[in-house]
Amino acid sequence: MRDIVRKWRPHSLAESRGFKEENLLLSSLRGSATKYYFIFSNQAGKSKETLRFLKKLALVLKLNNSHVLQKGSGTNKAEFVKALQSAIAAVMKSSPKGVSIEAMAETARQLGIQVDEDNKNCQSACKYVKEITVPIKDVAKYKREKLRLQGELWKNLAEVEKEMCLMKRQGDIPVEKYKSQLKEDLLKLRVQQNKHDLTDGLTTFIIGIEQLSPMEKHYFLKWIKFDLDHIARETLSKLREQYKEKCKNSKDDHKKFAELDKLISASSLGVEHFMRELGQFYEAEHSMVKEGKLAEIQRQFTHLPGTAADLMLEGFPMELIDGDVSTIPLQWVTDVLTELHTKLGGRSKMLVLTVLGVQSTGKSTLLNTMFGLQFAVSSGRCTRGAFMTLIKVAENFRQELGCDFILVIDTEGLKAPELAKLEDSYEHDNELATLVVGLSDITIVNVAMENATEMKDVLQIVVHAFLRMEEIGQKPNCQFVHQNVSDVSAHEQNMRDRKHLLEQLDEMTKAAANMEKKCKEMKFSDIMDYDLEKHNWYIPALWHGVPPMAPVNMGYSEKVYELKKYLFEFLKGCSQNRSPKDIPQFLEWVKSL
Repeated sequence: MRDIVRKWRPHSLAESRGFKEENLLLSSLRGSATKYYFIFSNQAGKSKETLRFLKKLALVLKLNNSHVLQKGSGTNKAEFVKALQSAIAAVMKSSPKGVSIEAMAETARQLGIQVDEDNKNCQSACKYVKEITVPIKDVAKYKREKLRLQGELWKNLAEVEKEMCLMKRQGDIPVEKYKSQLKEDLLKLRVQQNKHDLTDGLTTFIIGIEQLSPMEKHYFLKWIKFDLDHIARETLSKLREQYKEKCKNSKDDHKKFAELDKLISASSLGVEHFMRELGQFYEAEHSMVKEGKLAEIQRQFTHLPGTAADLMLEGFPMELIDGDVSTIPLQWVTDVLTELHTKLGGRSKMLVLTVLGVQSTGKSTLLNTMFGLQFAVSSGRCTRGAFMTLIKVAENFRQELGCDFILVIDTEGLKAPELAKLEDSYEHDNELATLVVGLSDITIVNVAMENATEMKDVLQIVVHAFLRMEEIGQKPNCQFVHQNVSDVSAHEQNMRDRKHLLEQLDEMTKAAANMEKKCKEMKFSDIMDYDLEKHNWYIPALWHGVPPMAPVNMGYSEKVYELKKYLFEFLKGCSQNRSPKDIPQFLEWVKSL
């Protein structure tokens, strides 16, 4: 049985038409198995009509006083809402169980509505996805057993790779000897990775992204995203419930809290984890060939970078930085982008735009609105790292912008609460900010007004990043976007705040310069071109009120459009002053950073 809410208002047209419509409605109700709920709006001068229709309705539906909720002019609104909520709750309890969206396909067919489930491509893709997702019962366990090249193995590898650059734990050991030891450790770990075979899930995933037709692949990627998000949401909600229960009992062991924290961090699962695993298979095999432990002819994964490049050309976000271990799988990223450069026939000049800010300040929503992208938004997963998406520039616009593509990099939120207790969270934020700022032509620093207290920490990270870029002659532009600002005259009203912001930035630059052992006094304007008026943007909240029932605020997209318009004007100016990087040059920057 379906519960249908219908709104009925008496017509102000001729009585004859009113009678026809009433009789038509009443005759359709007779013998119907459907439950109907009517909301009557008793407009001035229409009370007699409403009462007359209600009497007719009462006879047909056998209504009594318990079926009617009446709100008069003197009724307390809060009490009336409670009464309405109780009535709805009672109806929902008495109704049969809810129906899933997939199960509604049969009803849709009866109504003559076309559904994806009847599409052969969709059915075929869904079958492959179910092979991967149905066995996933415990996310953390699945990642340990089926995505084996990640976890502790990948974390240890990342630490060795970083140590080869930083040499923090060298002590009294001679440099060459220490480097040799690290190379041996690295090779041992790569050998361990290379011993593993592809699991069933990964094999099916490769078929999905390589062997299916373009339309089937499109459905495959959509289905797997939906299913993995659903699994991750369920897992995270259970873990958070456990955390909540433990918080009520203050005597609980702190170790258990730490374990739950780590479990929450490890319980995200998305397409990026499968792509990351393929990247590690590729890197391990590449290392084996490079060290002479495997013949070139024995390689199995040489086709994977080409597959990843195809996905990028189709607009699929590709992971640049693995946030779980805060590092770049350099060989994998290099070969994917090199394949991309080849597929584009060497025409790969691009301008790089990045967004940076505190977690949950609407960074992905901003990029999605600005460029029509599909970065993950509020999926329930604590996604980490940085993702890059390629936007093709139209032929007639390439001359003006001086580039073939815009590379948009979306980063994880800084100061993430689920990472705050982890020992390397501060270092992780610094590394992420330095890297993405260093790669960018434009960095958008996103600040939500309710997170203003976090702003200083974020800006300190950004200043350090810009200061390091100045050392190597890179001077990227920075735009500050202040979100959730309700005042329409915010730009004029906040002049004092912007001056205060610049003072803070100058202070931070001075402190950062001292930490970086710079001799001269430095201001923020020394490390970047900053205009107090042009480089601050005030954007209203996306919603009017509290979602999910809140309407979308039109002012949000209007302000985002103004920002986008300015950015393109700025990029035009950039192309005249300096030549955009192509993919090989971009890769050189990645390696240097």
